[in-house]
Amino acid sequence: MLSIENLRSGYGRIEALHGVSVQVHAGEIVALLGANGAGKTTLLRAISGVQPASAGEIRFEDKRIDRMPAHRRVALGIAQVPEGRQLFTPLSVEDNLRLGAWTRRASDIAADLARVFAMFPMLDALRHTAAGALSGGQQQMLAIGRALMAKPRLMLLDEPSMGLAPILVDQILTTIGELKRSGMTILLVEQNAHAALAIADRGYVIATGRISAGATAADLLADPRIKSGYLGA
Repeated sequence: MLSIENLRSGYGRIEALHGVSVQVHAGEIVALLGANGAGKTTLLRAISGVQPASAGEIRFEDKRIDRMPAHRRVALGIAQVPEGRQLFTPLSVEDNLRLGAWTRRASDIAADLARVFAMFPMLDALRHTAAGALSGGQQQMLAIGRALMAKPRLMLLDEPSMGLAPILVDQILTTIGELKRSGMTILLVEQNAHAALAIADRGYVIATGRISAGATAADLLADPRIKSGYLGA
């Protein structure tokens, strides 16, 4: 579904990605592991189109998209849940969800709105509450729900468990697993390597802007280098 070849991207003169190559197959959860500053968020931003690529190719369902504006990538079926949620905090929960469906006709979104509220009943009870008044866990649910309103086939999740209590982390990871079972393809950036690999099919490790390892989740969990570097073992 997603093929990235020799991707380079940076900020001014500072190159953050040095020829990254990654593949994601339809129906997979692929985890992207790495230390802070390794290039994980830059890679997701380059895929979604908010960060320009300076070289290399990104193909989605065999269509080259690396020169395509971000809104066209959304229309093709790619949605990102950004690090830090980046909600429209003065707006209500429902308005945030409706903005997630901005590429679609208003008459088509009622069923998806109901689906998000069924997935996250807490948001239904707070649908008229300003997003900025929600707890961290509720905001993460809303950020995922907003992405779902775009009807994506590929979801880019950037640090969904950041800053959440363990019980909420479990709830978010359970939701990610349910999305996969519903047919969603997911590229997951997650500092909690144990949790990410527990639900992923495959994973990549990125270090200083380069892919340093790529294997099945089980193989990464068993790799002594990964265990010592990312799993605290």
